[in-house]
Amino acid sequence: MDFSLLYFSGDGSTNQANKYHLLLETAKFVDKHNFSAIWTPERHFHSFGGLYPNPSVISAALAMVTENVELRSGSVVMPLQHPVRVAEEWAVVDNLANGRVSLSFAPGWHANDFLISPENYGDRKEIMWHGIETVQKLWQGETVEFKSGTGNFVKIKTFPRPIQSKLPVWITCQADSTFAGAGKIGANVLTSLLYATPEDLARQISLYRDSLTQHGHDPKSGKVALMMHTYIDEDIALVKQKVREPFCNYIKTHFGLVENLAKQVNFQVNTETFDENDRDSLLSFAFERYFQGRVMIGTHDTCRETIEYMQSIGVNEIACLIDFGLDFDSVMASLYKLKELKEDHQVKKPVGQYSTLSFFG
Repeated sequence: MDFSLLYFSGDGSTNQANKYHLLLETAKFVDKHNFSAIWTPERHFHSFGGLYPNPSVISAALAMVTENVELRSGSVVMPLQHPVRVAEEWAVVDNLANGRVSLSFAPGWHANDFLISPENYGDRKEIMWHGIETVQKLWQGETVEFKSGTGNFVKIKTFPRPIQSKLPVWITCQADSTFAGAGKIGANVLTSLLYATPEDLARQISLYRDSLTQHGHDPKSGKVALMMHTYIDEDIALVKQKVREPFCNYIKTHFGLVENLAKQVNFQVNTETFDENDRDSLLSFAFERYFQGRVMIGTHDTCRETIEYMQSIGVNEIACLIDFGLDFDSVMASLYKLKELKEDHQVKKPVGQYSTLSFFG
């Protein structure tokens, strides 16, 4: 199992200085301690995640303060970008980082984001797949034809040339069709348990491996990275007390996640009489349910159990989301414990298997 850091929920609405202090210091930490990667997203028009409107800009900065860790988008929303700009910008980052770039692509989902390219919203998934193919060709130095300002078609190559001759590609997946599509093109997978159950994920990973095989790829070659909110401390009661408010604030911004989780376990919600007390009750319920195997929030032992289960269903990497509202000192203290957990796991073989029913209740 590999371990990486993923950022998503930093607040971009404040005017205070040093907004990127947590990002930069934690990046330096994982670079020094042999973590596999740093993922930064593409987020638009929302304070939640608003620190990260362009992962290529963020990664260029990270290239200057790191030497070893991979710099990954998590994700490039391909239908909002021109393939030429993606190839150019990330080739710059690849040069600055001496060949450490890796890109995960996504089709996007929020209609407001598409004010950048409103014509692409309806066909965003098809545009993503076509755009990935074009970016790969440009990255490899091939000539690609585009329409110019006069309406004529011109053949171009992009510069600068990247350090890596081939771009490592990931697909950000939630739906079955996207897992299958990632397998079709031989890409790696970045996913989460925000909308899926662990049972769903096990099935989708199997679907992905089957798709790799069907399309002539080695089924063991594809990597599956799982995003999980992460905080580790000594006592589980203190951990819950520490993270309850920031985590509930996090999921409150994605209230559809809470409603979806409630439906999965038949938690009754009367939408006609729904009030603030009902909302708090539902958030509390969601908080407890996510603690049952969907997050890496807990003690060394409980998180190790989570890691071993995820490994048993085919996950290759935990992408640890750390910026969900905790203060800087708490995050750094947790990172030291995560480092210990990583090192402990990577030198020891798993010591048990866990059934889905017993592990996740």
